[in-house]
Amino acid sequence: MTVNEITLDGFRNYVHGEAKFHPGVNVIAGENAQGKTNLLEAVAYLSSASSHRARYDRDLIRHGGDHAFLKARVTSRGRELVLEAGLHRGARRQLHSNGVKLKTAGELSGLLNTVLFCPEDLYLIREGAEARRRFLDSCICQLRPRYAQALAEYKRLYQHKTRILKDSEQHPSLLDALDDFSLRMAQCGAVLVHYRAHFIRRLEQTAPAIHGDCSGGREKLALRYETVSAVTDPEAPPKAILPQLVAHQESHREAEIAARACLSGPHKDELAVEIDGKSAKAFASQGQTRTAALALKLAARDIFYHDSEEWPVLLLDDVLSELDQRRQEFVLNRITSGQVFITCCEEEKLARLRDGKAFYVKDGTLVG
Repeated sequence: MTVNEITLDGFRNYVHGEAKFHPGVNVIAGENAQGKTNLLEAVAYLSSASSHRARYDRDLIRHGGDHAFLKARVTSRGRELVLEAGLHRGARRQLHSNGVKLKTAGELSGLLNTVLFCPEDLYLIREGAEARRRFLDSCICQLRPRYAQALAEYKRLYQHKTRILKDSEQHPSLLDALDDFSLRMAQCGAVLVHYRAHFIRRLEQTAPAIHGDCSGGREKLALRYETVSAVTDPEAPPKAILPQLVAHQESHREAEIAARACLSGPHKDELAVEIDGKSAKAFASQGQTRTAALALKLAARDIFYHDSEEWPVLLLDDVLSELDQRRQEFVLNRITSGQVFITCCEEEKLARLRDGKAFYVKDGTLVG
């Protein structure tokens, strides 16, 4: 998969920007806060309709503007596609593929796969479970349209149910709708659990070997999926998981009302990471943390390739400067095919990479 060219209007600090990219390595240079990361964020957004830095689409619109527009010509699975995203303050975003309006973000699945590795990911292991859920969601949404649709619906239902619980003390009649929202959350949640379990199984089969290569075989990485305790087999079909989620919700109903919060569901899922049998979150050193984060990201890239027989677009945002020399070499040695965008690098570090193209960004203007 390759991004051949992109057009940005009103996105982040770009008034207007256009660029044609190399199918190999694209180096994005420039001072801090000039728009390098914004460019990679735009590419990633067109693959999943989500941002790793913004919770709301409105945060992606240039300050003082009312809308933003992204357009990219991409090659995917032998097809030429034009992907477009229109963002508007106070209105729903609009997504198009070859001029056809997409009803949901899930319809972007498989059209353009990207793997983004940014400085924040170096803390993927040390942060709370939410960071690892975001990683899982970002990956699975690109691979499975049904998952993306279920995730969007689950988040919407979660917000409504949370509001019901918070306001129920002043307005007890709101609780009349509680069970309906709980059931619908369980239906979506069963889909999330099923796909997360299968994806983590694939990570378990891929990431430890990558981690072993990076650590020189001195450490052993292990992954484990932790979800709702009532679920006996997370890899089972959603229809088998659903009654278990419903039963768990029912057992927590009174506690949720008392706490005025959603206490049960896959919004509390965890991807547990262990190194040599110990929790990486609690005990890993800085070097071990970075190695484990690298392994997860590169494993996701391998899984994408296995599914589509095409390398996903690899987005390396200012990460080489955060890695020691050995890990820099490890990352660069694995970039032997596929399209790559890399923002923070020194010319000598890229000597081993194949020919590519360099761009310079200054105050939201892209030259290359």
